[in-house]
Amino acid sequence: MKIEIHHPAPIPATYRAARVSSMFNVEGDADFRLSVDADLSARPWQVGLIVGPSGTGKTSLGRKLFGRKIERAPRWPKDAALIDAIAPESEMDGVTAALAAVGLGTVPSWLRPFHCLSNGEQFRANLARLLCERPKLAVVDEFTSTIDRHVARIGAAAFAKAWRRGKGQFVGVTCHEDVVPWLQPDWVIDTRSAEFKWRRLRRPPSLTMDIHKTDGSFWSLFEPHHYLKLPRMVAADYYVGFVDGAPVAHIAFSPRPGLVEARACRLVIMPEWQGAGLGIRFLNELAALWRRGVNRYGKPLPTLFHTSHPGLAAALRGQPLWHQTSAVLGSKGTRGAALKGKIGGHMRAVQGFRYVEE
Repeated sequence: MKIEIHHPAPIPATYRAARVSSMFNVEGDADFRLSVDADLSARPWQVGLIVGPSGTGKTSLGRKLFGRKIERAPRWPKDAALIDAIAPESEMDGVTAALAAVGLGTVPSWLRPFHCLSNGEQFRANLARLLCERPKLAVVDEFTSTIDRHVARIGAAAFAKAWRRGKGQFVGVTCHEDVVPWLQPDWVIDTRSAEFKWRRLRRPPSLTMDIHKTDGSFWSLFEPHHYLKLPRMVAADYYVGFVDGAPVAHIAFSPRPGLVEARACRLVIMPEWQGAGLGIRFLNELAALWRRGVNRYGKPLPTLFHTSHPGLAAALRGQPLWHQTSAVLGSKGTRGAALKGKIGGHMRAVQGFRYVEE
C-alpha cells in the first residue's frame, strides 16, 4: 500500500520570496511530498516505529496511516497523586505493576502529582498509563524526544517488554534512531529515506555490570530512592553495581544468628536504570555467591529477602531461583522485625523469599 503525503506551498509573489527562490533555484513551488510503500496488514504486529529528522513528515504520515489517534501526551489531573490519577477505577495492583514494568519503581514518585515529576518520570508515567488503559491502537508523537537519551533507551525497552505481554498495537513517532534496538519494533518507517521495513524480534542490547564490595559509603546516594526509610544494616557487607563507571545498583547482606543463612536488604536501582531487569540479576548474582561460600565467612549461606514492593515481589515470584516463604500483613514495629512483618513502623504486606539454587 502506497501512502502519499502532499502539503501544497505555492511560492508567494513577494520580493523576498522571489529573491530566495532565485538564489537557491527553487522553481514552481515549495510543496512537501512524501511517498512510502507500507503494507501494515501483511503481518501481525504489536509495536511499530516511525523515525526520521524533524520536517520529514513523521507526524503527517502517522495521521495518514492512523487518523486522529496520534497524540503527544495525555492530560493529567492537576493535584492528584500518580497512584490515584492512573486508571482510578481499576485495581491498584495493576497500576503498581504497570509503574514497575516501565521502570518507575521509586515509590515516593507514585505519591506526587504528574507536574511534580521529572521529565524522565513523566515519560514513564505516560507509558504506565498507556499500559493500564490498553487501547486497541496507541500512536504517540514525539516518543522519547524530550528526555535524556539514556532514560529514553531503557524506558523504551521496558515499555516494549510490558506492552507485548498484552493485546493492542503501539506506534512511536520519534526523531531519535537510538531507540530502535531498545524498543525492538516489528516494523520501522524511516521518513528520511522513505523506506518501510519489517524487522525480526531480537534481544535489546546487553548491559555489563561490574559489582564491587564497598564500605557502605554509597548508601547515601541510593537511600532517597528506597521505598522505606531505614538505617544502615548492622554487620552488613555492602555491594554496588556499576555500569560504565556509574553506580546503578545497591544491596547489603548480613548473616543471621548462628551463621545458617544470610539476609539481603536495601536493594535499590537508580531511577534512570529501572526497567532494564538489572535489579533481579544483581540480586541473583550476589545470592549465588553467598550460596557458594564467596563471602567473608567462607561458608555457603542461603539468602532470605523480604519486600513489600509489589513490583519486586511479583518479579521474584516469577524467578525459578527464588521460593516464596511468607506473606504477612505487618503492623507497627521496630527495626529488625522483618520476619514478623514489622518493617519501618507501618502497616504493610511483607513477602519473604529464599534463594533456592541447587
